[in-house]
Amino acid sequence: MALRTGDQYKEGQAKIKHNVYINGKKIENLEDNPNTKTVLDATAKVFDLGMEPQYNEIMNVASPLLGEKVSRNVHPSRSPKDLEMRAEMGLLCSQKLGTCNYRCVGCDTIHGTASVTYEMDQKLGTDYHKRFIEWLKYIQKNDLAVSGGVMDVKGPRDLRPGEGDPDHYVRVVEKRSDGVVLRGAKMHQSGAIGADETLVIPGVATIKGEEPYAVACAVKNSQKGITYISQYNAMSAEREFIDDNSKLGNPQYGQRETCLMVFDNVFVPNERVFMCGETDYAHMLLLRFAKQHRMTCGGVCKAGFMDLIIGGTQILAEYLGLDKAPIIRQQITEMVKVREISYGCAIAAAYKGEEEPKDSGFCLPNDALGNAAKLNTCDGFWEVMKWAGDIAGGLVVTMPSEKELENPVTGPLVEKYLKVRVSAKDRMRMTKFLQNWVAGLHGVGTWHGAGPRQNQMIMLYRDTDFEAKKQMAKELAGLKD
Repeated sequence: MALRTGDQYKEGQAKIKHNVYINGKKIENLEDNPNTKTVLDATAKVFDLGMEPQYNEIMNVASPLLGEKVSRNVHPSRSPKDLEMRAEMGLLCSQKLGTCNYRCVGCDTIHGTASVTYEMDQKLGTDYHKRFIEWLKYIQKNDLAVSGGVMDVKGPRDLRPGEGDPDHYVRVVEKRSDGVVLRGAKMHQSGAIGADETLVIPGVATIKGEEPYAVACAVKNSQKGITYISQYNAMSAEREFIDDNSKLGNPQYGQRETCLMVFDNVFVPNERVFMCGETDYAHMLLLRFAKQHRMTCGGVCKAGFMDLIIGGTQILAEYLGLDKAPIIRQQITEMVKVREISYGCAIAAAYKGEEEPKDSGFCLPNDALGNAAKLNTCDGFWEVMKWAGDIAGGLVVTMPSEKELENPVTGPLVEKYLKVRVSAKDRMRMTKFLQNWVAGLHGVGTWHGAGPRQNQMIMLYRDTDFEAKKQMAKELAGLKD
């Protein structure tokens, strides 16, 4: 069973005793809550995309580990072509879901962990890579949904791990002959409540003396000691309150659902531990994950979201009779420009990807181009939302409920006064769709996703060969050293 359908994925989730809380209440069955259900629906859709013949090359790949077809979500790329298809998978999933591919972060942590554990085994004589490959075979064979545990809660940012509350970074609190015990918490965990497993990696560059925090391992969903505390906001409340999801901006798949994932003395057997105390390699793992994730989350993923925003904005412009106005066309073209730059930089990062480390067989994207994709997206996504809001108009935030159309008193009034080239219902439905983007969570989420903007600025400066550029300038200017 190297590939599962969405229904098979849900059947597997139904067997898990989830330890999930939302809005102060424990959720025994994720299908029972309208917000947690969106995680299952979105993840199931990703499984089903892998079953559609037209998406086979994008969603699936022949595994050299199993000798059969597996989901690309559990495959570390082995060539620039693999990276390109990984990028296209991110684009496709965003276009089809309008929210996260909740297997995305897990896929990118798999990339980073495969690369770094190989290097550790080569240089340190460990057997981490062997363990990781055996775990990956198991994941591939059973087509499991993997999330990535990266971002620690951190606490006061001016304190190193252990200087404040020692549990503000996930750490090893006990080493046993058969494994380790973890404590701490990861936050912003996209879709982790609906994953089968989470691949945990260090969320900080550790230094000597911080060995407990240099840990990478795999844990199963809701195993003893793991608690998930889901996000909750106005959009969550709206989904719980409304009696018809079709009136929401993204009816089936909803907003990006994240959680606080708490580890309270969680035991991890040795065969699932892929780093334990190697402080020099924690930063390397974090960087290689980020290199991969900025190409996808920061580049193609958000390009897919921008496709949806652009499409919705063009529709509303046509509904409002604005589609031929030069200023409107200019604004929409600016949106397209931002989208194409993000997508282009991400695909270029894949195309220019290289094996890392040498002879490992694993391929990672070009770091400079991946960072450029993320930087463009950070700044550009706000612009895209701004223009979408400008064209859609103030109704994006002042619109009455679509349920008014069902009221015999208010329905005729809303239809009369909100009707444009199309019915009030069609206008309101598309306006609500754009509200999900321009007045929702995606601005801040895009800014911080794959790391805040300053991280990319640091890496881009660090990766630039200024000496080579200076030499070019000197030669043409006729200057000598």
